[in-house]
Amino acid sequence: MTLLTVNNLYKKFSNPDFVAVNSISFELQKGQVLGFLGPNGAGKTTTIQMLLSTMTPTSGEIIYFGKNLKTHRSEILSKVGFASTYVSLPGKLTVYENLWFYGQLYGVSKNTLKERLERLLKKFDLWSLKDRRSGTLSAGQTTRVMLIKAFCIEPQIMLLDEPTASLDPDVAQEVLNFIKEQQKQQGVSILFTSHKMDEVSQICDSVLVLKKGTIIAHDAPERLAALAGLAHVELIVEQPEAITAWCNNQNIPVKTHGALISVQLEEHKIAEFLVKLVQAGLSYNQISIDKPTLEDYFLHISR
Repeated sequence: MTLLTVNNLYKKFSNPDFVAVNSISFELQKGQVLGFLGPNGAGKTTTIQMLLSTMTPTSGEIIYFGKNLKTHRSEILSKVGFASTYVSLPGKLTVYENLWFYGQLYGVSKNTLKERLERLLKKFDLWSLKDRRSGTLSAGQTTRVMLIKAFCIEPQIMLLDEPTASLDPDVAQEVLNFIKEQQKQQGVSILFTSHKMDEVSQICDSVLVLKKGTIIAHDAPERLAALAGLAHVELIVEQPEAITAWCNNQNIPVKTHGALISVQLEEHKIAEFLVKLVQAGLSYNQISIDKPTLEDYFLHISR
């Protein structure tokens, strides 16, 4: 079931004259986690602002649940959550006051909201901070509160703008696990932006790639990674200088870290590389081969 349809969305700014989003179209299905990737300035944030109706498109249409956002704004946004590392909370209100006000604004009953907030605050290890003013929280604590704010209304669609950008790795993984849990248990559909490609590969079913306001790719993370074309080959060797010199003569980019040799090759050329290495009288003790990653693809399209 399609919950969100974007048709020929276009946004042009007049001062300076600049097209931020250039006639993009896509769909978000029920229960899907759709990655939204692109270099800085690609148009991701502008698109999300239009999806939240905080920015008006120059042209195009946004359809949620079969209804146009322009004419059914309040009804639609009552079912849409949003969390971003780059949005703050009113600093003079406590954590609990902020969350309570937001939940009441969305019409969540008092008893239901009380249960949800206690459960979510404890889950993110923030229950002891519920009476602290939001302005005194660390960046990581604020990010977790923003996630609780977004999920406490149990939305049908969630827009997540780099939700783990300021979090330590262990807490970031906790957040990702929570997002996947919500997807499975609540069936929430998620639009997910991040610059951490390992997170995108882990959590997203499909990925949209934007560049200069245009969608340049839409596929599964592993298929996009394959487009990068380069596999990582690491060798433990006894003759690092000799192998480095040989790679340079073969015009193969190589990095050396003591006895560790690292090269990047197209996957279909790996066997030929190893055969030629042995034919040149050069040997290795250990080898590991990693397929291209989404990070490789992202760096490729950024260049």
